[in-house]
Amino acid sequence: MSVHAIGVDAYALGWVGVELRGGAFGRAVLASTLYEIVAGSSGAALIGVGVPLGMLPDRFRAADTAVADQLGPGGSSVLRVPPRPVWMAHDFATADRRCRELTGASLSRQSWARRHQLLEANALWQRHPKLLFEAHPELSFRTMAGTQLSHAKKTWTGQELRRALLMKQGIVLPDRLGPAGQAPPDGILDAAAVAWSAHRMATGTANCYPDPPEQAGDGSCIATWS
Repeated sequence: MSVHAIGVDAYALGWVGVELRGGAFGRAVLASTLYEIVAGSSGAALIGVGVPLGMLPDRFRAADTAVADQLGPGGSSVLRVPPRPVWMAHDFATADRRCRELTGASLSRQSWARRHQLLEANALWQRHPKLLFEAHPELSFRTMAGTQLSHAKKTWTGQELRRALLMKQGIVLPDRLGPAGQAPPDGILDAAAVAWSAHRMATGTANCYPDPPEQAGDGSCIATWS
């Protein structure tokens, strides 16, 4: 049976998703919420989400360090996820103070800016733990290439490199994507890379970071897959 897998990534205005059927491009979609994509995913074996899933009560996650190590100089793209109580704060100043209390490190405004989408994704993951899993687009591309990528994803050369890597995996992104074409190019590429990892998860060939996954206090397992 042909595997139906979806990769989703967040961008400034919402979420962009890429669907693969049998490992090949099916369609790309835009949504204002992740819920819309999950609700419309009937028949999907797995949905990869390019947003961290799972938080610890009192420390940073091992998954983020493991992924950053794999990416080398590109590790700056990895969001270090602070403990759960930090995200429960209602303003940045309170969250930053809580982060310092728990970890001894400050909270970046870049991390805080992703709070809404991170909390939305984690709420859905708790409801659908067997459908959703965490991926990191740059880790997916690094796995495809077998080495660290030499050009950033927002550069022309970097985007051409990533599109070529997808093509080698049988994922040919069309020039015309309909409404999804309004998303940033790197967002489309990232969603496609996460979809590739979703296909690998569904077929039992994905890699896990860390291996084995980190155990959270609530019984869940935290890891990034590629």
